[in-house]
Amino acid sequence: MAPVKKPETDSEPKTISGIPLKVSYGPQDLEARGWTYEKQLGDPGQYPYTRGPHATMYRGKPWTMRMFAGFGTPEDTNQRFKFLLENGQTGLSTAFDMPTLMGYDPDHPRSLGEVGREGVSVATLDDMMRLFGDIPLDKVSTSMTINAPAAVLLALYVAVAEKQGVSPDKLRGTLQNDMLKEFIAQKEWISPIRGHMRIIRDMLAWCTRTMPQWNTISISGYHIREAGATGVQELAFTLADGIGYVQLGIDAGLDVDEFAPRLSYFWDVHNDFFEEIAKFRAGRRMWAKIMRERFGAKNPKSWLLRTHAQTAGVSLMAQQPLNNVVRTTVQALAAVLGGTQSLHTNSYDETYALPTEEAAELALRTQQLIYEETNVAAVADPLAGSYFVETLTDQVEAAAWEYIHKIDAMGGIVKAVEEGYPQREIARSAFEFQREVDTGRRAIVGVNKYTTPEEGDHIPTLKIDHVVESGQIERVKQFRAGRDPAVIERCLAAVKAALADDTQNVMPPIFDAVKNNVTLGEICDLFRSELGEYRDPAYL
Repeated sequence: MAPVKKPETDSEPKTISGIPLKVSYGPQDLEARGWTYEKQLGDPGQYPYTRGPHATMYRGKPWTMRMFAGFGTPEDTNQRFKFLLENGQTGLSTAFDMPTLMGYDPDHPRSLGEVGREGVSVATLDDMMRLFGDIPLDKVSTSMTINAPAAVLLALYVAVAEKQGVSPDKLRGTLQNDMLKEFIAQKEWISPIRGHMRIIRDMLAWCTRTMPQWNTISISGYHIREAGATGVQELAFTLADGIGYVQLGIDAGLDVDEFAPRLSYFWDVHNDFFEEIAKFRAGRRMWAKIMRERFGAKNPKSWLLRTHAQTAGVSLMAQQPLNNVVRTTVQALAAVLGGTQSLHTNSYDETYALPTEEAAELALRTQQLIYEETNVAAVADPLAGSYFVETLTDQVEAAAWEYIHKIDAMGGIVKAVEEGYPQREIARSAFEFQREVDTGRRAIVGVNKYTTPEEGDHIPTLKIDHVVESGQIERVKQFRAGRDPAVIERCLAAVKAALADDTQNVMPPIFDAVKNNVTLGEICDLFRSELGEYRDPAYL
């Protein structure tokens, strides 16, 4: 077989974000910027946290291995949760189906064909109780990927915990609850942006006072990256979102050190190995500066960028699907070397369907193998001092600051999103990336290079039976039939009144409503009627 000839390129190599790469790096690359250990690095666990949030990093405690799971009925997902916990997972992460994400009950016309398809179907207190059946909520940390109806799902979770005898102050976990990135990238909304920001403000205040161990917002760059952003754009737009949420809390009358320690971040980990590591390191440094210098936070815990990461779903390919195991492994290693505190590894079959149990187990084993067998977790920030990594970290930071300064000049992230600035930048980057793939300037193994004649690799896939939808529809109808109409009317009236009065916090009446068996769709219909429905202007 003839050797594979390396294609000629008409430009120097660069990162996915467009940062040019030299052949080699040396002391002069650091000296040119006045680089010092004290200013740019510091020790692990010390400001500005470039080297990690903890002095001993993974030697003191392994990162949380939190596998994303959710499909079909609550019972289906409950079984998957138990399977993952039995196999060494250390935290739950819940995926909801599209009707739940959009605030519809299973029997709504818009739910047709989507119930239980890409996540678990949850619309009632009964659903949530079945989802977490026999799982002690005071013993696990639970993440919920939910945004537009996040207030309702949080209330349902707290109500289930109370039925288990667990008070809200004992609950540990994370609510994604990041509507800014929905308008920027993921597009799962109910009402216009300022209405959603008002609900987030109320949730932030309520959780600060009643759920001190709960992370109220997981500020998510993951979906921004999956929409086509570069690593630099993901970092910049996500930190800008974080700035917006901190300002929201301050405007609500909270002291920054009351709530900032419970904010967390969620990053994508793509294929550009060293740029991803640099992104994690630069992000911690930038957030520490933002919190200490911009917002005057005094508590060092407020300066910490607390991080969950997930390998890049958008990088997985249907062609030669076993290659995805390698992609996920490389990405997971980058996240660990970058210092993530929590990690989800994607399953190789996710381009075809929701993961099978076997594929999810292999994805979890990937993390366990990295931790147990490679020794990369034995040393905090083992790449510190690398001329290349330190230079790239500085370059990623500088490029991200440019975006943040531009957003500040526009009047802040809410205004920037309303004007479509991040959306247009991401669309431009996504187009450019795809053009590089289509022209062969960017290689995707098995797609535009090293392809095989037989593309139809047959692998086992998870199929959701239509009986899931019919069963959930019947359950929600029975659930409604057993209620007292007068109680439901009273609860909905209280939620409506709170939405109409900006001085009221909407969380107490929502919590009271779900405890009295009001459904997800009924509450979210009030969001639609009182706050309006959003229509995307499709920025180009």
